[in-house]
Amino acid sequence: MSDLQAPLRPKRKKGLVDFLVQFRWIFVIFFVLPFSTLYYFLIYLGDVRSEMKSYKQRQKEHDENVLKVVKRLKQRNPKKDGLVCTARKPWIAVGMRNVDYKRARHYEVDLSAFRNILEIDKQRMIARVEPLVNMGQITRVTVPMNLSLAVVAELDDLTVGGLINGYGIEGSSHIYGLFSDTVVAYEIVLADGRVVRATKDNEYSDLFYAIPWSQGTLGFLVAAEIKLIPVKEYMRLTYTPVVGNLQDLAQGYMDSFAPRDGDQDNPEKVPDFVEGMVYSPTEGVFMTGRYASKEEAKKKGNKINNVGWWFKPWFYQHAQTALKKGEFVEYIPTREYYHRHTRCLYWEGKLILPFGDQWWFRFLLGWLMPPKVSLLKATQGESIRNYYHEMHVIQDMLVPLYKVGDALEWVHHEMEIYPIWLCPHRLFKLPVKTMVYPEPGFEQHRRQGDTPYAQMFTDVGVYYAPGPVLRGEVFDGAEAVRKLEQWLIKNHSFQPQYAVSELNEKDFWRMFDADLYEHVRRKYGAVGTFMSVYYKSKKGRKTEKEVQEAEQAHLETAYAEAD
Repeated sequence: MSDLQAPLRPKRKKGLVDFLVQFRWIFVIFFVLPFSTLYYFLIYLGDVRSEMKSYKQRQKEHDENVLKVVKRLKQRNPKKDGLVCTARKPWIAVGMRNVDYKRARHYEVDLSAFRNILEIDKQRMIARVEPLVNMGQITRVTVPMNLSLAVVAELDDLTVGGLINGYGIEGSSHIYGLFSDTVVAYEIVLADGRVVRATKDNEYSDLFYAIPWSQGTLGFLVAAEIKLIPVKEYMRLTYTPVVGNLQDLAQGYMDSFAPRDGDQDNPEKVPDFVEGMVYSPTEGVFMTGRYASKEEAKKKGNKINNVGWWFKPWFYQHAQTALKKGEFVEYIPTREYYHRHTRCLYWEGKLILPFGDQWWFRFLLGWLMPPKVSLLKATQGESIRNYYHEMHVIQDMLVPLYKVGDALEWVHHEMEIYPIWLCPHRLFKLPVKTMVYPEPGFEQHRRQGDTPYAQMFTDVGVYYAPGPVLRGEVFDGAEAVRKLEQWLIKNHSFQPQYAVSELNEKDFWRMFDADLYEHVRRKYGAVGTFMSVYYKSKKGRKTEKEVQEAEQAHLETAYAEAD
């Protein structure tokens, strides 16, 4: 794409909803922030109480809760009751996707008790956890042991179940892959009430490979065993500014972690963590991190930055200073680094609280940040929710690494959103073809970042109000998302399902591969019990009749059209 000139758009008439959104910060400060703080504190007390229990007690409670799920499932009458879903309220989920499928007739199963860390096995280097354990909870336990999950998603509230059934990534994903790639076993309650343990090499290996991206439509995840890695107390972080056009920025980003000689598995050449932020069409900062000991960090002349303190500048703004002062290095406590974007929700905090990044607000009220995303969603109302869907973009584009420059140009031309988040991840060549998969024959091209067993992709994170909206111009959010999705399909790229989607069913299965997923749904009785992943992700309200008819047609065609 060579023409980066943004299209001319007419001015947009503003209405009451614009006014409500503009001054919503008043409601956020006096209601959402105080209640969020109380909410976080109560959850913290529950986590501490759980950690004080013995392993045997936690395991006993887990087994009892699994039996409750099994009993509830077996009480369902398929002819009278609706499709099965969790009893979790729609607004609790962190993602922006409409959870309208719960407004149809449904049969609820309560999973709210599954929020315990069951075991940290230092010998096997495995953490066995329940699905509602979140990232803040698990790093609070593991990091003091100098252990960590191999992939730790940045926001504290993101749960293990959401990251497995949906999508999870972090700055270490260029080594370990997506969050689901670090799971070694799933404990699943199937539609018929059977409780099974699925691994990549046991009798349920097909289920093991089908669970990621399935959105809980194959069974209920009640526990997972996840890979642990040894870590050190600090992250030595190097901030490198790059100036040029968008293709130059993309190349600078690739060079920060992908050796041009193809030696991608050499720890001397490849950092432990990678992250990029593009601040404008001509400026970006790329960060590479390596674990460092406390002794190294505290050597004379080294700078330690405790980014987790409430009064500190927001991380993305701190990183941006490299554009003025040039490349620099600092040491950040490991757990604070993991959650560096939590306090300001990347840069979404700037839209929620326009002055939230100012020094006076950080000192006075910064300790109340961040607002609980679930409370923001619960209190926004239908009109404000629709406004955000039209005038706001929260999307991730998972694109092959060599196409990052093209993706940046596309986003600039169609949306003009900055900053843009960049995070690389491996997409492994697996024994079976899963919903997301590398480009066929990628290993023959030997492109930068690729290895014979994995193709390097990048998450291009687009989170903010588009330039036309900020300028008061007309912007069609739904049409922009439709164009984005078609670009992704054309370029063998993927859209995480937490986001708002405009895909029809045929295009959904052009983006994702249906074969293994549909085979597993039929084999383990999910059809007619759990809603299919497309209908669970689909925008808009769903009726029971609509879903049941679609399920039947879905089985008969077996996606012949999509193939």
